[in-house]
Amino acid sequence: MPLQLPLRPLCRLLSSGQPQPSLLALRPFSTTPLLSGTTGQYTKQARVSPPIPSVRGSEPQIPSYPYGDRQVYKQSNTGLYGLARIRFGNIVSPKYEVKTRRKWRVNIHRKRLWSASLKAFVQTRVTTRVMRTIDKVGGLDEYLLGQKPGRVKELGPWGWRLRWRVMQTGSVKRRFAEERKALGLAELTRELAEVREREELRMVGGETVEGLRGEIDAVLARGEEVPLGEEEVGGEEGGFMKEEAKPKA
Repeated sequence: MPLQLPLRPLCRLLSSGQPQPSLLALRPFSTTPLLSGTTGQYTKQARVSPPIPSVRGSEPQIPSYPYGDRQVYKQSNTGLYGLARIRFGNIVSPKYEVKTRRKWRVNIHRKRLWSASLKAFVQTRVTTRVMRTIDKVGGLDEYLLGQKPGRVKELGPWGWRLRWRVMQTGSVKRRFAEERKALGLAELTRELAEVREREELRMVGGETVEGLRGEIDAVLARGEEVPLGEEEVGGEEGGFMKEEAKPKA
């Protein structure tokens, strides 16, 4: 005869007002990430003002990248690739010495890197070598603000834009002001900043938007045509089409 358990204690527990443990499993068997809080919404990052520059968009207020766009492995212009490039080579079989063409791609990841100055995550494509360098120097901001020419060359066009955006934040400006004060330099006013910007643009071959507009307005006021950057091929009048005198026999 099967053993029968008394039902009265169980009914007494169910009828009492005390909270009872849930009969459901505490650990959900699902790979879907949990929602934040009880609102049923995923956490969203607040918008950064002014916004982070786009990878390919036209940003006339940003100085030109000193080394220009990369003409080899052009996708490195849209991420933090460092100096990594795709490599091509051959696999040679040891027995018959047959060559098989192959290529070595760059180890690229799409990561959300935290910027302390922007107080936001920056989503970008980055190589594992650059990620290791970022960890060594102490974060994304320290990597972008490197002063050596080798670091500037590693940044590429996209890293150069991020560097400019980070330098516009108040924390980085205060940091630069403290460095200037420690070196005994004068305080960087707005006028000195504009002069410095013009000098940097002149060195890299760029021009400010205000300067271009002023030149165009001055040319139009004089009633002249706006030059489109066409250069003369020859220094003398006539250029390479100038006819030369026939040599005498």
